[in-house]
Amino acid sequence: MTSQTYRPPSADQIRRAPKALLHDHLDGGLRPGTIIDLAREIGYESLPEHESDKLGLWFREAADSGSLERYLETFAHTCAVMQTRDALFRVAAECAEDLAQDGVVYAEVRYAPEQHLERGLTLEEVVEAVNDGFREGERRAQADGRRIRVGALLTAMRHAARALEIAELANRYRDSGVVGFDIAGAEAGFPPTRHLDAFEYLKRENNHFTIHAGEAFGLPSIWQALQWCGADRLGHGVRIIDDIEVAEDGTVKLGRLAAYVRDKRVPLELCPSSNLQTGAAASIAEHPIGLLRKLHFRATVNTDNRLMSGTSMSREFELLVDAFDYTLDDMQWFTVNAMKSAFIPFDERLAMINDVIKPGYAELKSEWLFRQTAVTS
Repeated sequence: MTSQTYRPPSADQIRRAPKALLHDHLDGGLRPGTIIDLAREIGYESLPEHESDKLGLWFREAADSGSLERYLETFAHTCAVMQTRDALFRVAAECAEDLAQDGVVYAEVRYAPEQHLERGLTLEEVVEAVNDGFREGERRAQADGRRIRVGALLTAMRHAARALEIAELANRYRDSGVVGFDIAGAEAGFPPTRHLDAFEYLKRENNHFTIHAGEAFGLPSIWQALQWCGADRLGHGVRIIDDIEVAEDGTVKLGRLAAYVRDKRVPLELCPSSNLQTGAAASIAEHPIGLLRKLHFRATVNTDNRLMSGTSMSREFELLVDAFDYTLDDMQWFTVNAMKSAFIPFDERLAMINDVIKPGYAELKSEWLFRQTAVTS
């Protein structure tokens, strides 16, 4: 035997493995204790719980409730306490710290600037506060012996009418920490084609954008995001499974859209735990990511909303390892996929893959060689 690469990794190895994250919402990842602190500072009295553990549990149970109203209420609470520069700075800094603690070396974190204006901030002040917070979090992580790079994605709400304005904002800050643009919100009734002017502007500016599509809604949402809007990536995209047929004998037939997505290497920002909460899959074992991995789609693993799902990148991979017997090789495959699909320049992506991710996994894969030494010492 020359390798134990094909054994499932331990929880400790999963945590230490370098990970890349493309789909994470800033207002969905706050520490419960921070929410309580910020609420106290501004006199916000509508929190459902006032102890950290109980509040964290409330967020997870609300997200699991099956009630859309209760799920949306969770974001009302987090956004309510993210209305000042100091609050945005703190939340962004802690986000970078928490991700680095979890072994994430590269992250793109998204938020909607238009949702943080209630106490008088301008769009520009929101972006600058979050960017400054990310830089501070990176510095704190480095001081703690960890390295992370965080880029911001500016999100427009698809039910609103500010997409072009937010796209222009993303373009102005593209050399100052903002790496791209996104639209989010309810898919049904609010197709991405409502915001074609924003996407056409970004394409003229040679800028990057992803679109929430194929999560709660099906193939038409994916088709519009790609063929009408020209999205670089699909936020979720899990419903592409609806265009894939698996026969009783195991043979697989891809429809035209699924074949296009695979052939063009369109990145899928899959969020397993979140997809369970929104009903896209009944269990992790039944999640489409298993088949999409086998068929070599450009699948990536993401957290979506760490607070609401009670998750982290390590937990997402632990669930997948348990469900599909994934190995460090599989984890590396997902991570390299994510890094290939990031919105930073090619040479920087390549350096991250070759100088950080692959060496990190190589070290983890070689640990079995020294196990006996560790035991006898």
